[in-house]
Amino acid sequence: MGRREKPIVTSNKALERLASWLRDHRAAGGWSYAQLAQQSGCHATTLQRAASGNQVPSARAVEAYARACGAPVSKALELWKQARAGEYYGVVVGRSMPSPVYVRGLGQLKAGLHGLYVKAGRPAVRSMEERAGRWGKLPHSTAHRIVQGQTVPRDESQLIGFLTACDVPEAEHPLWVDAWRRVLNRTAPMTALPKGAAPPAELAILASASEQRGPRKPEGISALRFTVLGPVRAWRGSELLSSGSPQQRALLAALLLREGRTATAGDLIDAFWGENPPSQALATIRTYASRLRKILGEETLVSESGGYALRIGRGELDLTLAQDLAVEAEKARAGGDRLQARTLINKVLGLWDGEALASVPGPYADNQRTRLEEWRLQLTEARLDLDLEVGSHAEAVSELTALTAAHPLRERLRELLMVALYRSGRQAEALAVYADTRRLLAEELGVDPRPELARLQQRILRADEELARPADEPAPAPAPLRPAQLPATVPDFIGRRSPTRDLGEHLATAANSVMAISALAGIGGVGKTTLAVHVAHQARRHFPDGQLYVDLQGAGARAAEPETVLGSFLRALGTADSAIPDTLDERAALYRSTLDGRRVLVLLDNAHDAAQIRPLLPGTPGCAALVTSRVRMVDLAGAHLVDLDVMSPEEALQLFTRIVGEERVGSEREAALDVVAACGFLPLAIRIAASRLAARRTWTVSVLAAKLADERRRLDELQAGDLAVKATFELSYRQLTPVQAQVFRALGTRSTPLASVQSVRKLLNSSPAEAEKILEDLANAGICVPLESGRYRLHDLAWLYARTAT
Repeated sequence: MGRREKPIVTSNKALERLASWLRDHRAAGGWSYAQLAQQSGCHATTLQRAASGNQVPSARAVEAYARACGAPVSKALELWKQARAGEYYGVVVGRSMPSPVYVRGLGQLKAGLHGLYVKAGRPAVRSMEERAGRWGKLPHSTAHRIVQGQTVPRDESQLIGFLTACDVPEAEHPLWVDAWRRVLNRTAPMTALPKGAAPPAELAILASASEQRGPRKPEGISALRFTVLGPVRAWRGSELLSSGSPQQRALLAALLLREGRTATAGDLIDAFWGENPPSQALATIRTYASRLRKILGEETLVSESGGYALRIGRGELDLTLAQDLAVEAEKARAGGDRLQARTLINKVLGLWDGEALASVPGPYADNQRTRLEEWRLQLTEARLDLDLEVGSHAEAVSELTALTAAHPLRERLRELLMVALYRSGRQAEALAVYADTRRLLAEELGVDPRPELARLQQRILRADEELARPADEPAPAPAPLRPAQLPATVPDFIGRRSPTRDLGEHLATAANSVMAISALAGIGGVGKTTLAVHVAHQARRHFPDGQLYVDLQGAGARAAEPETVLGSFLRALGTADSAIPDTLDERAALYRSTLDGRRVLVLLDNAHDAAQIRPLLPGTPGCAALVTSRVRMVDLAGAHLVDLDVMSPEEALQLFTRIVGEERVGSEREAALDVVAACGFLPLAIRIAASRLAARRTWTVSVLAAKLADERRRLDELQAGDLAVKATFELSYRQLTPVQAQVFRALGTRSTPLASVQSVRKLLNSSPAEAEKILEDLANAGICVPLESGRYRLHDLAWLYARTAT
């Protein structure tokens, strides 16, 4: 069975069920992960991670695991889909999806479709195009926009393709078609909402996740959310709260729109009734406030200075979220990123669910509705303006035609329509729009079109080349980012001439090879990162398009996940968050595509194993990867392997002298040699010892040598600030299996740091092959160094640590 697996610790209950189910089937068959790897063709580490519960694995890994165990694949994939959904929403999976019968608004329809996509395991949109049936029935670009909440299917055929791609049972298709028709007013609805029923709480969760995309508050703190860009509603977590009568909703809306400011009783009376309040107006306000306080909580609705205020965060109200997104859109546009600005404005517009403050009575609500509708129109004009700037004029014509019909006196919309028509090759129609606008303004208002519109007409008459663009001209692409993420090199770098030259020469060949991969291995504290960073800085001229760096935490309890690293790399290379896929395979593919034709150096520091870094390799000519690890990457195809040993006595003394100072060391050279020898010529230990001496001007080198001479206290002495030799060996020790740890501790009891296959065989009462494998595993883990004739040697400080390890 191999090593005992760690307990499953995750807040995603569906992921916990999946991991437990996989482990149970492995245990029932008595399989080791090495055996499963042979059966499935997947790496053993991949299979082990699939059942770890640390994150949702790929569908391919789950399917391979189930097949190797002889378990039902369909059940495995169903559990995987639930785990994916649980990861996305952070709620208990297994609740029924909201019935399409309850869908009444566009926002709810978008949320429902997004929920079907999540329930299906969030498949890749390209695979959805294939699963939809006939080619072109559901283009992957359209599928992407649907799942992002930017649009809905344009016709019933496309909707059926989307449902099929999301594995929705065919019997449920008519209900979703009916919901689609009802929302888009294609036909009268065939089904009716049950009398007195309200949309279920799950639908509120989906609408919030799909449309707002706002930050969630931690569990235990107020989980309230409010909407005013449509019906006035309130949620607590997944529960849709009752907001009471229209007058009570009017009070809630008035307080929400003040964004935390206090509304006096007089303000609220004016908001409700204007100049003709009833005699019991104040008592009525207090009654509504008392009812709302019972629903929202005393800490949310507070009384202040004879009035009331709501204490909520900006992310809890859709209006403030929309305002923040609009500000970000303005910044993006000012910075020249028109595509990002367009995306952000679309998100703002997507927060509307019909008319703002729908059915809320009172003069204040009427004024605010008008204000919000005007803002919505301004945002729509800004987004349409961006559509024209990025070359989407043909698509904008139909929307602008409808908007100008709905708002005939809005000259900016007519100006945009003229430009869209002209750029679509419809010059005569563009001039006709101007003539119609001039006639309408003269008849209705007795004025002429504004000067901007008149100038646009003249430019169209002259066939102004600057006004025209090819129909398929894309927006200018932003200049690619050049990341420069390398950490600073140490100023006192010493020696290492041979590995420095070796690694530098290999990196210099990157332009002439598919990809130069160098893997630097050695025990903890031997200076792998210092050397790699030094070499990377020297090689920067060979990689003019940038350098990426990540600490993969491979020696720690939780190594960095490749998906997370790829997300940060893609952002550093200029990819927008909205364009970063969800799955590891898709991120890796986009990462390689982004690096195609560029010359970038990737420094992968402190790697756990080859499986962790394979998705992070560029794979294109001109790029290179430099890897450091305590493990020798023997299973990394095409890698140039370099083993880093401790320093020579001369190099060690030079490093010690560089930190302490020539004057102090020169007078006590023999004591200095004793110090670096006690440090085992390990760079980390030498740096710690030298730093302690440099910080204590009253110490001599002999004092430090005397402290390090005591083997029982040597590891405790080799600690300065957050640097500690003992902690470095602890990280390696925690990665060992129980048998490997047993052998390591036993080696610490010997009178010499040397070990042999024969001595380990006697210790374990095992075969020579098994004993040799244990020692080889320890060597690959950076615990010991292989010598000749089946002998191995622990580093002196590792040998001391083995005596205290438990």
